[in-house]
Amino acid sequence: LRPIRRTILAAMAAERVPTVSAYQDRVLHDAACMQRFLGIVGVSVTSMFREGELMRVLREDVVPIFRTYPSVRIWMVGCATGEEVYSLAIALEEENVLRRASIYATDLNEDTLAVAKIGAYPLERIRSYESQYVKSGGRARLADYYTASGRSARFSRSLQSNVTWARHNLVTDASFNDFHLIICANVLIYFRPSLQERAHRLFYDSLVRSGFLALGKSESLIFAPDSSRYERMRGDVSLYRKVR
Repeated sequence: LRPIRRTILAAMAAERVPTVSAYQDRVLHDAACMQRFLGIVGVSVTSMFREGELMRVLREDVVPIFRTYPSVRIWMVGCATGEEVYSLAIALEEENVLRRASIYATDLNEDTLAVAKIGAYPLERIRSYESQYVKSGGRARLADYYTASGRSARFSRSLQSNVTWARHNLVTDASFNDFHLIICANVLIYFRPSLQERAHRLFYDSLVRSGFLALGKSESLIFAPDSSRYERMRGDVSLYRKVR
């Protein structure tokens, strides 16, 4: 807690506010201040094919079902700077599903969304994901999906042709569509139980019947009010299907 406290005190000094309550008021009512706050304390840990086993199971168990649908709606929650969105798009492209999919990639932080929309990352970092791509079931080479220029790798624009980037707050915002798949990996671990419960209720209400909910390996339905209305797809990954 001490590092967070020091960070908040430094942010208060930068904003020239004398008390925590005054800073809270400014954050809540000044959009620019909110963005600066999120840039300082927001959690933005991500990488390509971070949940490689989950991606492999999605390819093997979920994508074959999606191939029978005329269209598929997917919500990627907490997309951060976009690496995991491009990972998903690559997997769907290789499974011949991307063209019929609509991916809604959301995050609270507009600055990270701006990075995601550009789709350019340090080249060496992207190259380091090659083994994770293969473990997730990749069928080609990761390098086939980006163009290298200097020290930067920029992903093909076609990968985000079916992606809608948008700001969304799990704590305050409502459902905005009916989805066949919701991916919220390594986001809920930062929420206290009451907020996890709210998020799970939102996910349940946003899934079509027989829709899928994918969480991170350290996450589960322990705080989900509707946990009895899901079935787990496999014991080795946190992938669930809404059954009623």
